[in-house]
Amino acid sequence: MSNFANLGWSEMLMVALIGFLLVFVVLVLLIYVMRLMGWFFTRDRKPKAVATTSSEPALDHAISDQELAAAIITDSVVRLLPGAIGDEASALTDCFQDDLLAPPVYTRPADFNGWKVPEVLTSGNFAEIAKWQEEQAYERTKALRPDLLE
Repeated sequence: MSNFANLGWSEMLMVALIGFLLVFVVLVLLIYVMRLMGWFFTRDRKPKAVATTSSEPALDHAISDQELAAAIITDSVVRLLPGAIGDEASALTDCFQDDLLAPPVYTRPADFNGWKVPEVLTSGNFAEIAKWQEEQAYERTKALRPDLLE
């Protein structure tokens, strides 16, 4: 096994390009296999406006095309490889890890067109923020996916 510290820039670039090409080839093959088998080949017949404005998910994952399905499957498999995730503890907070939907996410600005970020999130009290997130995840799951609580 070669030591990457001893490689020059050109060799490292070549290794990176070969790795990228291998991933690309695997993704393309996965897409063709999925098309051959008919996976994710049907499209939703609802108008886009109805599909994109609804906050209630029809399934656990809404897939718009085969390429996205291939990327999701590839990501799911690669995440199982040691070292693929920088901080493996972060995977414990992924959606569905604890059978709850993710809590709402707020970004800046704190006030956007009259929509305000809840005060608890701007308080800086991490224990209260974690408690609020857990409550929101439970309430959201109860409203949208009660089957996950059974």
